[in-house]
Amino acid sequence: MYDVLIHYLNSHTTTPLIGWEIDLIQSVFTPRKFRRRQYFLQEGEVCEYMAFIAKGAMRQYSVDKKGEEHVIKLFVENWWAGDRESCLKGIPSSYFIDAWEDTECLTVTKDNLMRLLDQVPSMTKWILKVDTDFAIAEQKRIEAAISLSSEGRLQDLERTHPEFLQRFPQHLIASYLGINRETLSRIRGRCIRK
Repeated sequence: MYDVLIHYLNSHTTTPLIGWEIDLIQSVFTPRKFRRRQYFLQEGEVCEYMAFIAKGAMRQYSVDKKGEEHVIKLFVENWWAGDRESCLKGIPSSYFIDAWEDTECLTVTKDNLMRLLDQVPSMTKWILKVDTDFAIAEQKRIEAAISLSSEGRLQDLERTHPEFLQRFPQHLIASYLGINRETLSRIRGRCIRK
């Protein structure tokens, strides 16, 4: 599992990791497995870890007062799962994160991640790239949510993350897009007829 993480990190930095850096990375990440529907984080808990997904899929969601789930994020291989705000600020999370498929991941605490950033120079470049990519993706998702039609949001998802449509069921995709299942079914039906 560590080889997947090392390959991922090397693909996001200009300087390949060397022996002692790889050893340090392996010493601070802990392998964990989650069964389908097993929680990584529950609302009200402080997110103690960020998880690099080596295999599987997870979702982050909230539950409103009516008991309805609202999918905030979907995660697949080579993505990072966790509640960044809760982890970095040490505050209780407003979200649930669970495995949608059996999932294998490598977890790291905030303190160990900060230690890596201090001791491994290429990790600083990596975190800057990840934070930049994350901010851009969030900005695009907000823009799509407020400016695109339901059909436009689905087309945007098909273009940017086609793997989501293969890995997650229709009700989760609908929630992620901010629409109901029936609307998603109608949109897909129209697209098939075109």
